[in-house]
Amino acid sequence: MDPHVLDKVVIREARPEDDGVVGEMLVEAFITQYAKKLPEIVYTDERKRELRDVAARRKVATLLVAEKDGEVIGTVALFPPGAPGSEAWLPRCADLRGLATAVRFHGTGLAKPLLDAAEALARSWNVDAICLHVRKGADGVARMYMRRGFVREPVGDMVLPSVTLEAYRLSFKG
Repeated sequence: MDPHVLDKVVIREARPEDDGVVGEMLVEAFITQYAKKLPEIVYTDERKRELRDVAARRKVATLLVAEKDGEVIGTVALFPPGAPGSEAWLPRCADLRGLATAVRFHGTGLAKPLLDAAEALARSWNVDAICLHVRKGADGVARMYMRRGFVREPVGDMVLPSVTLEAYRLSFKG
């Protein structure tokens, strides 16, 4: 890995002009990531439309992007407590969703500055914790979050018709 790949990466709030590239990045990253590790996963056209609807997410969540040399190369969304679409199962908790990087930046450590910024934002909101979900079977993703201090919390699991999402929590209090 090039040790300078993260040089000059700026984390900032997404703007409307970022919506198209962020939406395509989410679709490409999720499809690529899961196609390699969980080939049985099929993304429907409806799910792709949801991922591409960045403008709707920006109305209820703070979307952060990683930018390098003027190009958006990563993203993550943080929903405040009680926001429409939040999947947090605890009160006073932010919900972290949609962490993705441009495919050519997979494995470079780009998730770290995005997650650092999201965690700092959540702390500034004075929430008790960040909640998130990981698709069952995406063990590498789960390990990444656990290395950051997230703990598995089965009470927050979501069992949907097409997928099981396992819950994780990063506590800030007590």
